[in-house]
Amino acid sequence: MKTYPRPHPDTANPRRYEHLSRIRLEDPMAVQRAADSRGRAPGLVHGRQNFIVAADHPARGALRVRQDAGAMADRRSLLDRLLIALANPRVDGVLASPDILDDLLLLGALEGKLIFGSMNRGGLAGLINEVDDRFTGHTAEALAKIGADGGKMLTRICFEDPHTVSMLESTAHAVSSLAQHGLIAMIEPFISISTGQGIVNDLSTDAVIQSVAIAQGLGGTSSHTWMKLPVVAEMERVMAATTLPTVLLGGDPLGRPEEIFATWEAALALPGVQGLTVGRALLYPEDGDVAAAVAAAASLLKGHPVEEGAIV
Repeated sequence: MKTYPRPHPDTANPRRYEHLSRIRLEDPMAVQRAADSRGRAPGLVHGRQNFIVAADHPARGALRVRQDAGAMADRRSLLDRLLIALANPRVDGVLASPDILDDLLLLGALEGKLIFGSMNRGGLAGLINEVDDRFTGHTAEALAKIGADGGKMLTRICFEDPHTVSMLESTAHAVSSLAQHGLIAMIEPFISISTGQGIVNDLSTDAVIQSVAIAQGLGGTSSHTWMKLPVVAEMERVMAATTLPTVLLGGDPLGRPEEIFATWEAALALPGVQGLTVGRALLYPEDGDVAAAVAAAASLLKGHPVEEGAIV
């Protein structure tokens, strides 16, 4: 049976991840060696839905969870929570920015896991030109070098913002580059509206369908493209708009947990839905029990046998 790293037994110890700073200082190539030596995830199979934990929010300056504006600011706490989630064998992998992904590689937490890198984090939360979400994170070349499975890009389509055109062009180039390396391009599209006080995503069914129609046509090929979509009303109509594998995102958790899980369960039953890519809702549950939240979400997925040693 595989063993998975557990969080430090003394989570109140501020020095529990001090060794990461020492390694980065004295032996920066340890990150690449950890990537080279890790076991890869098994191949993707239709009928077995995947469970990816998302942790790329801080790189965009998005630290809020519910009413706590700085919930994700403490890196030690975030790593604790990620290790708890990844310790569940039914969690297939992680979606993260380079800094977090490198920490997890050094911790040995990604053995046999899928890895998705976050590619564009330049559209900082609240930035005056937030829609101009430039590619400041992983590149296709960097992801191929560490043996990743794909890259994710946030693609906000704001019809009143001229930066949308360059954003779509950058996304198309990333899709093509990932495909050339045989890597998955996970596009997270939204029709967005500028309110004067920030960007708001239109979560109406028709807007999500329109975003899918635009996003799935980006790049020189869609052979390696996935959609990452919110769960909205009439998800049957949304999923009828694409033949691409689709994972469901969680977003900032609003509403009661049982209501959120119920909407996920209904959407996971639809054709074409390949699984969940969820972060804050599971890493920062209201009751603080990360293991229980992750286990509850894992129980919704199809084609996942209960493995020996799983956290349930």
